[in-house]
Amino acid sequence: MTNQFLEDTGATIPLICGAMYPCSNNELIAAVVEQGAVAVVQPLSTVFAHGQDLRQSLQHFKECSQGGAIGFNALVEKSSKVYENRMRAWIDIALEEGVRFFITALGNPKWVVEKAHAVGGVVYHDVTERKWAEKALEAGVDGLICVNGRAGGHAGTKQMAELYESLSDLGVPLVAAGGVGCPTDFTDALALGYQAVQLGTRFIASNECDVHEDYKQAIVDADEDDIVLTRRISGVPVSVIETEFVKKVGTEAGPIASWMLQHPRFKHWMRGWYAARSIFKLKKGMSRSGGYNDYWQAGRSVAGIDRVEPVAEIIEAYAAALEAGQRSAS
Repeated sequence: MTNQFLEDTGATIPLICGAMYPCSNNELIAAVVEQGAVAVVQPLSTVFAHGQDLRQSLQHFKECSQGGAIGFNALVEKSSKVYENRMRAWIDIALEEGVRFFITALGNPKWVVEKAHAVGGVVYHDVTERKWAEKALEAGVDGLICVNGRAGGHAGTKQMAELYESLSDLGVPLVAAGGVGCPTDFTDALALGYQAVQLGTRFIASNECDVHEDYKQAIVDADEDDIVLTRRISGVPVSVIETEFVKKVGTEAGPIASWMLQHPRFKHWMRGWYAARSIFKLKKGMSRSGGYNDYWQAGRSVAGIDRVEPVAEIIEAYAAALEAGQRSAS
């Protein structure tokens, strides 16, 4: 069931380290591709959160890759022309550096598909329900990242099995995203029929992820009931750990912001403003304790994470579980 995904990405294990702002640092990405999995570059994180040159970073990841694959995250939300032009330039750099696997989100992926397909690339798109999947397929995407209600970041509403059932007839590879915190969750997702699994929170709690140790410990200590949705980071629901700070400031946008987010003319501007504000706040918080460090994004997969580990050990455990499952199936 995983063959098409492995062919599309060049990976040797059907596992993705998803794009995370601000957690997708270069050391983490390099460690993932060295183990044969897919690591998705988040350009906002590379350039703004970590101050790295995008082209040089992509060249470094290619050197590290030994069967793993580099992916590239394109948020295609039309928040502003400046942002769109910047994303187009980043996509061009990625293509020039040989990246051929792209994951798009939050908008119409058609222009990314056209650029990628022109050089033999592949595009998967984040979806939370069937109507968005159908629109993405109309735009020409090759696969779907199926974001369920247990995901970190911008979570969906459906359970993993429910989402698979609603999309399984579409004829493209489906990747489970959300709620996978241990090897058993991984093999369970593949047993449902998903061709691969995308992890985020599990890789934040790794040695190579460049966030404050308090953030990692909060993931280890949290249970799934500690995850709440807040609209105060980006204007749309984002999964975070419910800290004292989150309780204090609340999880809903103010009345004016809420109205603007619903308005067809103003919603893109409002989301752009939230995104710009969150770049500063989340960057500030990832490196030290206190203040906006209390916005700790995480999914309900925290329930399966009991320690901080090196990336190599995390992926080795998942690979071993996959191999054991394949042996028992044969």
